[in-house]
Amino acid sequence: MSEKKPTALLVHGAFADGGSWAGVIAELENRGITAIAVPNDLTGAAADGRKVAALAREIDGPVVLVGHSYGGAVITSAANDADNVTALVYVTAFALDEGEGLLELLGRFPANELGTSLAPHQFGDDTYLSIVEDKFPEIFAADVPAGQSRVMARSQRPIAAAAFEEKSGAASWKRLPSYYLVATADNAIPVEAQRAMAERAGSKTTEVDASHAVAVSQPLAVAEFVASAVEAGAAR
Repeated sequence: MSEKKPTALLVHGAFADGGSWAGVIAELENRGITAIAVPNDLTGAAADGRKVAALAREIDGPVVLVGHSYGGAVITSAANDADNVTALVYVTAFALDEGEGLLELLGRFPANELGTSLAPHQFGDDTYLSIVEDKFPEIFAADVPAGQSRVMARSQRPIAAAAFEEKSGAASWKRLPSYYLVATADNAIPVEAQRAMAERAGSKTTEVDASHAVAVSQPLAVAEFVASAVEAGAAR
């Protein structure tokens, strides 16, 4: 048996922030599981992954990395630089193979409105992207109360456009246990893409009838799934 129960490090994705994990953290804490929301710079999976790995290495004990959306690409990268990572949990997230990019993977599936609903922002020499406010609820948070989704739209963090083109490093899900939560009403990452990535990774999979913002709309379901990965790690 492990001496310590794994800590869950929660990595948000594009168009979100660490507050999106608030309900999940509360539910995990109720189960005696330490959960920490990691700030994600949204600059590219390699650079963002190095920062997540550094935070994971600071933890005395095993770590389960949990990624939402683009955060999945980040945890896949981070696990290659932190020896105490025991499992990966993808929450309607990108589980990329080595040499694969976000846009490349999405291009294999029917297009949705996400690609035509992005607004560019120029920060120096770098272009960042956010979802236009009037499209945000439909694409990202269709099952979140209207008032809350408006707040989410106005507090979203844009992602570097270059992050969509960046190629993934080694696929850590090939050597670590992985878990995948499919959100079947997701209008950001096609459900077919989610299922394909989960199957390819050999992930333990669950499906939830929820939007892309499943961690906000159904934190209990997400927390239960993350807890299953944490408890399995504690038993190994």
